[in-house]
Amino acid sequence: MGLLYYGGGADPIQIEDRALAHLKVVIATKLRRNESFTLSWQHPEGDDPGRSTIWLHPSIPLRFVFDEPEAPELHAEWITAMAHSANSSGGITVVPEDMSSPV
Repeated sequence: MGLLYYGGGADPIQIEDRALAHLKVVIATKLRRNESFTLSWQHPEGDDPGRSTIWLHPSIPLRFVFDEPEAPELHAEWITAMAHSANSSGGITVVPEDMSSPV
């Protein structure tokens, strides 16, 4: 399970390693362009049910931590699906890889 540390919060956001690797590409691209946006995800199994959203801004510290030492092979369609959602008013939504094809 990968971890996303955001801002000064001590509690990381848990996102599966492979999803986090793809998400990192989309987030880095947006922040490199100095763009702000939201990121939404469903709470992982074992946490309280529900979903959360955070506002990402280039000035807020962000750190990605992966369990796996090797980076996974990236799936371009998954990155594209998340990038399209990043440009919507709803912001990036973390979707399962098998649901990544644009509708």
